[in-house]
Amino acid sequence: MRRIIIIGATSAIAEATARLFAARGDALCLVGRDASRLAVIAADLGVRGAVRAATATLDVTDFAAHAAVLDEAERELGGLDTVLIAHGTLSNQSECETSVDALRREYDINALSVMALLTPIANRFAQQGFGDIAVISSVAGDRGRMSNYVYGSAKAAVTAFLSGLRQRLQKSGVNVLTIKPGFVDTPMTRDFPKGALWAQPDTIAQGIVKAIEKRRSVVYLPWFWLGIMGVIRSVPEFVFKRLRL
Repeated sequence: MRRIIIIGATSAIAEATARLFAARGDALCLVGRDASRLAVIAADLGVRGAVRAATATLDVTDFAAHAAVLDEAERELGGLDTVLIAHGTLSNQSECETSVDALRREYDINALSVMALLTPIANRFAQQGFGDIAVISSVAGDRGRMSNYVYGSAKAAVTAFLSGLRQRLQKSGVNVLTIKPGFVDTPMTRDFPKGALWAQPDTIAQGIVKAIEKRRSVVYLPWFWLGIMGVIRSVPEFVFKRLRL
């Protein structure tokens, strides 16, 4: 049985992943801003087989509150061995191009809050000598594009941070997994036209659970995004800067 804290637990991908953990009989602590929504999800997970489905509220940009929530989750579950960080926003690129406040807000949510959470989590897991850390980044972090470079660069920062953290913890019995989804059909992307490359949250969730179990380092979900991003990264800069992506 795993003892799992999911931060950003009301997101579509996180909820789908939590259902898979619950069906295996794991214990979960769901963390998010919406207490009523968390309660609904927790009740559902209990029906699906979760040994424990606790909840805790947190605004991830309240950095001073991070440690208390981690302590609460540890008490509720009798320990922690798995963390899934799944929170984030899809930045309004045009707003961020004109407002430094908007830019800072997006970085606080999508990058700095993740790093701030990972710091005490990494120290706790290193001290206990075991654990699995999984964080949802994005294929958008593989190369900046004019249409979403604020979001993409925040995710790139998270990806680089995780790479260094993985190297730091690799002798401590702690695995660090970077999850890079492509296009996912969620409420956050409801206004986007959908096509063949779009995946459902359940598909991404299955890939996340499998990657955690196999203690992978990096996983692209669905798998074909590894090839797509390889091609995008290989385009020479003098060509890439003329593309409208």
